[in-house]
Amino acid sequence: MQDQRDYTSDQDYDLSNPLSSTSGLRQGLTSYGDAHFSLFLRKVFIKALGYSEDALSRPIIGIINTYSGFNPCHANVPQLIEAARRGVHLHGGLAIEFPTISVHESFSYPTSMFLRNLMSMDTEEMIRAQPLDACIMIGGCDKTVPAQLMGGISANKPILPLVTGPMMPGSHRGQRIGACTDCRNNWAAFRAKEMDIEEISALNEELAPTIGTCGVMGTASTMACITAALGLMPLWGASAPAVSSARIRVAEETGANAVAVAVSKRKPQDILSEESFVNAITVLQAIGGSTNAVVHLLAIANRHPELTGVITLQSFEEIGRKTPLLIDLKPSGDNYMNDFHNAGGMLALLHTLRPLLQLSAMTITGLTLGELLDASTFRTFPLSMQIVRPLSDPLYPSSSLIVLRGNLAPDGAIMKACASKDRNLLSHTGPAMVFENAADLARRIDDPELPVTKDSVLILRGIGPVGNPGMPESGLIPIPRKLASAGVQDMLRLSDGRMSGTAGGTIILHISPESALVKSPFGLVQTGDLITCDADRRKLQVQVSAEELKRRIDTRKQRLTDGTRNTVPQRRKRGYIGLYERCVNQAQHGADFDFLSANGPDSK
Repeated sequence: MQDQRDYTSDQDYDLSNPLSSTSGLRQGLTSYGDAHFSLFLRKVFIKALGYSEDALSRPIIGIINTYSGFNPCHANVPQLIEAARRGVHLHGGLAIEFPTISVHESFSYPTSMFLRNLMSMDTEEMIRAQPLDACIMIGGCDKTVPAQLMGGISANKPILPLVTGPMMPGSHRGQRIGACTDCRNNWAAFRAKEMDIEEISALNEELAPTIGTCGVMGTASTMACITAALGLMPLWGASAPAVSSARIRVAEETGANAVAVAVSKRKPQDILSEESFVNAITVLQAIGGSTNAVVHLLAIANRHPELTGVITLQSFEEIGRKTPLLIDLKPSGDNYMNDFHNAGGMLALLHTLRPLLQLSAMTITGLTLGELLDASTFRTFPLSMQIVRPLSDPLYPSSSLIVLRGNLAPDGAIMKACASKDRNLLSHTGPAMVFENAADLARRIDDPELPVTKDSVLILRGIGPVGNPGMPESGLIPIPRKLASAGVQDMLRLSDGRMSGTAGGTIILHISPESALVKSPFGLVQTGDLITCDADRRKLQVQVSAEELKRRIDTRKQRLTDGTRNTVPQRRKRGYIGLYERCVNQAQHGADFDFLSANGPDSK
């Protein structure tokens, strides 16, 4: 019998405001000037897909599909969608998938960070535009998870992140290897002529033996752990391998959770608090996570109206001083993400960190973090204690990531101190060798006549948010070939760009203000200037007088200023790149667009 429904009933929406948020298909009606017709027409077209009135009466759970043939980190997305849909349907919801753009670290020009803000805009607007009661956001590769969190918090509908999971390690000559820490270590050995072309080619076959995100504590795994620490996904969902049945069960559980969250209307701005971000930063320091997470967390926090300006670089410094490094994973340790998962993963870590956590922080489940841990008891065992060290026996005593300031970085800089290969360099003074940009670096770094020694400080500028643009992961400046061949494995290196979370070394990043800004002291350093890094005192200085720095700034202003954003003049550009260069913030604000933060752009 033909179903007869009342399309004009106003019980689920306000006729005076047809676009008011309600639930199901009645929310966010298209603006035709007649709310009744808008709902009628929407049902006409959704029924073209074969949906019944019974299906359409259920909570609608959107599932973001970020599958792409250019994104091997997301190759299991179709399986995850199927499992998440199963979880939704088993618990009385209706799952509807939709696409957003997909960003992969190695397939994005000029850099994936350049596209993070675009993906966040896509995510925000698609969540807001469509009639969703909750949204499962499937992501994995480095910039996709932060982009989705940024967009989801701004849209402020119930969101449930679902990460694709890490890959498994491979094997070479009896040794486990994996992307991408071992990519970098072995490439450095090849550059130093410690390895021939045949061996590096053989390694190329084994470094990424399965689909999934990098199998070390790089940016993808760091963001997965942080998302769990924020309370937005199941704890075991941070580490289950991409190719495991456990990952599929995480997806089904996420689908089930999505229906409960849709019914309870738990929105991210209601769940997330300062305490949530304190827990996330505590986990970041304890796992020796990627420096990229600092810029991402700042951008994510600034999307929350009550947290904009509350979570700052100083938050990372203060929390780091009382948080030890506990996770023995590459690049700060020796193991891989599947080892972390087998050792208990985030559940083991959070139980260990319990004395340092804000247990009153809410989670997506409706329980506080403390209540969630109470309901998920964990007993340590030998493997667990090898991978997840106890507080009494850390891998590194505190401050895995530190914040440096000084006349070279008045707005701050970041260093992953625990990943330093030569700890003597944490307190070091040496002469600067300046490379103006990535092209200059590529042209000169392997010149046998390059006037550098192991004590030199390598400086790469022009790779900040505006300068490149996109703040690329070029901060891992290669050791000059003549020094690498002589056995030098680490040098003090500085840049206004970023570094892959899979990389290690004594490297200072995110120097702000970046060199593309006329006022930037970093843009004024000259080859031969003495640079001092004092990690204990959190100082980064160029040994040049204030008067000399002012003289250099004044000279630069006269030569370069364009009188608008106080930046080095750029050819006026169209499209997204023009938008990016005009609106991106500096690293200490998350390198987000100024108009996307919760408080909007400065009035000036």
